[in-house]
Amino acid sequence: MVTDPQRACFEAGIKFGSLYHQFAGTPVSPDSARSLERAMAEAIENQPYCESVTVRIDDDAVVEAIDHENGYAELTGRLMDVEMRIEYGGVAVRTRMEMEDGYPLMKLVGVDDDDGSETA
Repeated sequence: MVTDPQRACFEAGIKFGSLYHQFAGTPVSPDSARSLERAMAEAIENQPYCESVTVRIDDDAVVEAIDHENGYAELTGRLMDVEMRIEYGGVAVRTRMEMEDGYPLMKLVGVDDDDGSETA
């Protein structure tokens, strides 16, 4: 039997996989970064149990990644930070994707039960 915290964590993983693999490679520039952040967050928030998504694209990192005259870079994990809150049953899961040792690591930040206790 799968517990609510396990299911909430599974749902968070599905959302991260969807976000990363759907948008990796998208052309991004500092001029388009805010609209891309909103589009990514709104797309993932459509999925079941997703309560909130925050996407932050680092304009300075985008500028550094532009390596041709067309004025854009391809979106990768190193250009963004993402936070999500997933709720399933009486459990809220908080997650984050951020660079760690040169890799965009997706990780569990906390699991909160409906009684307010944190289990992770």
